[in-house]
Amino acid sequence: MDQTELRQKLVELKTEHRDLDAAVAALLERSPSNHVEVQRLKKRKLALRDRIRQIESLLYPDIIA
Repeated sequence: MDQTELRQKLVELKTEHRDLDAAVAALLERSPSNHVEVQRLKKRKLALRDRIRQIESLLYPDIIA
């Protein structure tokens, strides 16, 4: 992937992460007892966060001078 594709993927992943955050909040508000679904969404959020960090490290390497 080139820089442009990585940046676009990063935007998509961040949007999906935000959407999942809203979905978790809405689910907890509607049905606080649905722990299985909440945990599933939270695991997906963690996976997205990991992928976001991977892409960010490719785009913005941490160079210590």
